[in-house]
Amino acid sequence: MEKAQEWVNYGIELAKEFGPKLITAILIYIIGSWIIKRAIKALTKVFSKSKYEDSLQKFLLNLVSWALKIFLIILVISRLGVDVTTFAAVIAAAGLAIGMALQGSLANFAGGVLIMIFKPYKIGDLIEAQGVLGVVKEIEIFTTKLTTPQNKLAIVPNGTMANGNIINYTAEGLIRVDMTIGVGYGEDIKKAKSVLLEVLTSNPKVLKDPAPSVNVEALGESSVDFAVRPFCKPGDYWDVYFASLENCKLALDREGIEIPYPHSVEIHKDA
Repeated sequence: MEKAQEWVNYGIELAKEFGPKLITAILIYIIGSWIIKRAIKALTKVFSKSKYEDSLQKFLLNLVSWALKIFLIILVISRLGVDVTTFAAVIAAAGLAIGMALQGSLANFAGGVLIMIFKPYKIGDLIEAQGVLGVVKEIEIFTTKLTTPQNKLAIVPNGTMANGNIINYTAEGLIRVDMTIGVGYGEDIKKAKSVLLEVLTSNPKVLKDPAPSVNVEALGESSVDFAVRPFCKPGDYWDVYFASLENCKLALDREGIEIPYPHSVEIHKDA
């Protein structure tokens, strides 16, 4: 009986000592959770009015939510009388170890955040980066997916994308198609230029403004080389490129204008 009374007294003493701390910790957790929900809801409204990508918005919201929850847990534990110095040191050490292990991934993550904030390109843009030419299919936190002209899927890490050179062919709303076509030295240059220019202007996908141009680019070893430069929308690039090459060849043939090609000469010596 006395032993039981001792346990009851011990329990009462514990309740007196830790009861207020436990109640306070519970209240802090309840109020803190409510504040975090309100803060995330307000932050969601702010992000919804911004022009950030949806994937970036979700990631930042989750990041802020977890950071606030961890801070709340540490606050609750400290209110219970637990020394959080060691706990914080363990978290810092774990974070450092994870950061070292995921160094490349963190660089890609940082690159993805920069790309989504500064928007050097967007979905649907024709770009060239890291030796890859293609249309942007998807921008993720760690990688950018491109569809190449061969309809291949190229996945490029955002770390290299953010730190490398990017050529955006869509940003200005038009693109110039560069071609070089040579004619023989004996041909009428002005006539050849007129024929090539007519081919470009007759193509409905070639823009009228800026106007296409045909100019002598170089005097080659066996040909006079013309710089043929039509402008078009980025999505029409390959159609204009292939159609212009074919139609220029057909038009020059109809006009009897020679397109030089390599010749070989065989010399036979009598024994």
